[in-house]
Amino acid sequence: MLHALWVIIVGAVIGAVASMIINRDMPWGWIGNIVGGLIGAWLGESIFGAWGPNIAGMAIVPAIIGAVIVVLLTTWIFSSINKRA
Repeated sequence: MLHALWVIIVGAVIGAVASMIINRDMPWGWIGNIVGGLIGAWLGESIFGAWGPNIAGMAIVPAIIGAVIVVLLTTWIFSSINKRA
């Protein structure tokens, strides 16, 4: 149970760092940061491998790179949806 909480916290931090790097906010605030960070960690480790420092079972550097990709795609999709409405 404690590991799941730790994974959520690290996912939120990774999502927040990715949002700060590209200077765009994830939709839905912290929930979006958690989801973006966790999906970004999975995507980054799948594409780039698990190298660098490891926290809560996530390689931090590939996770941040993957989260940046997720945040870019998510904000692009949501901004294009909002322009249509």
